[in-house]
Amino acid sequence: MLEARGLSKFYAGIPAVKDVNFRLERGGVLGLLGPNGSGKSTTVSMVTTLIEPTVGQVLLDGVSVSLDLLGYKTRIGYVPEEAHLYTYLTGPEYLEFVGQLRGLRQRVLNEKIASFMHIFNLEDDRYAPMSAYSKGMRQKILISAALLHDPEIIVLDEPGSGLDVTSSLVLRSLVQQLAAAGKMVIYSSHVLESVEKVATDVLILHDSQVVAHDSVFRLRELMALPSLEQVFKKVVLAADVDEVARDLVGVMKL
Repeated sequence: MLEARGLSKFYAGIPAVKDVNFRLERGGVLGLLGPNGSGKSTTVSMVTTLIEPTVGQVLLDGVSVSLDLLGYKTRIGYVPEEAHLYTYLTGPEYLEFVGQLRGLRQRVLNEKIASFMHIFNLEDDRYAPMSAYSKGMRQKILISAALLHDPEIIVLDEPGSGLDVTSSLVLRSLVQQLAAAGKMVIYSSHVLESVEKVATDVLILHDSQVVAHDSVFRLRELMALPSLEQVFKKVVLAADVDEVARDLVGVMKL
């Protein structure tokens, strides 16, 4: 079980995120939702140990991950929101670099790289530098890199960025099958529909704080609303989104 207890991060006394708590069992998918600036990326960065919390801790199977950071990192696969890649490398070269850092045996690594390139329809671009890749192609490389070492915990921060419709559907199915295989998945996204389809639990952040945390079904039930999108609007959005859209169209016509 992956657990966050009172995770908080302050910068000059100002909270970027405050008092985040959750438990994620094996086979579970935690959907992380919130508008820009709500604290999603900061929460993800603390869970992945990229930044240290000001207060609180992350635990894996009841043990603080701070006691063995390197061991914990070997058990995580992470797809970041921003793709910081060595774009002068080809896709296979980058995956080989990541796989070697992960300590994979060369024969196994070669087989995995070839399979990922084939499954993601990137074989025709295996000799091209990633600087020539589209955003969606780079995203496929990031997803492949996160899965190379068969991690127990997969953290996905806006993983559908740049993906076409077919690849987005594959990603959704992939998350479901990772959970079915007993993985623990954190899925942070602005795409409410994607989260609703895959998450077993949802944590909604607003103004650096948790404003809702429960299963999708329970959130709908408690608020008597038909969809996660309606729940999100209810607990987060102060503005009437339809009115804002009408105002924007009105400005266009001035």
